[in-house]
Amino acid sequence: MSSGIQTKPKTAVEKSKTSASASSPEPAVKPQSKPSDKLNPKTIDPFGAYSQPPSAFAATYAKGGIPCRLVHGSVKHRLQWECLPETVPFDPLLVTFGEGLRETKHPYTFVSKEGFKELLTVEGATEKTIPLLPRLIPALKAALADSDDEVFGRGLDALVQLSAVVGPALNDHLKHLLTNLSRRLMDKKFRDKITVALQKLEQYGGKATVAIIKSKIPTYCSISS
Repeated sequence: MSSGIQTKPKTAVEKSKTSASASSPEPAVKPQSKPSDKLNPKTIDPFGAYSQPPSAFAATYAKGGIPCRLVHGSVKHRLQWECLPETVPFDPLLVTFGEGLRETKHPYTFVSKEGFKELLTVEGATEKTIPLLPRLIPALKAALADSDDEVFGRGLDALVQLSAVVGPALNDHLKHLLTNLSRRLMDKKFRDKITVALQKLEQYGGKATVAIIKSKIPTYCSISS
């Protein structure tokens, strides 16, 4: 005997949903990422999802634009060059190394510092470096102005290394760097190191360097006096 209640026939979509729920009692699993996603720069940030945009040096390094890599040693690290440093164009690599002196992350700190030093030791470095001074000085100035002590120390070492290679050619640019050295002289932990650096600048730059140094640091005592 009919109850008087009529049931509405299910549509094809509803039948499909009912069939799916009956055959799949387990909760839906999120689709796994495809292997290709790991290779897609649009979906994967090699510098971390929440990190700041990479610096120019870090970006160049990641793209293979730095022709050397850090080799971890049991006692100390060293650089391994893809080709002889003598054959590497100084422009723009030396400037890139100079800009990398402000890096604070590994391995960029070591690569930039050691790369800068090693390039300056190759044959003909003086002739290759002097034309780049207008672009190197801003990089060194930024390192010397950095509040990070290690960055400042690398900048100071690089300045002395540069002076040893270019000699008096640095004098025309020296005044742009001395203000930051003068400020750090107030810090006891850097006082002796800065004094030695200034003496090296005088040694490599000649007598004219003394007047330039004293114009910014009147208390400086010449090594020839």
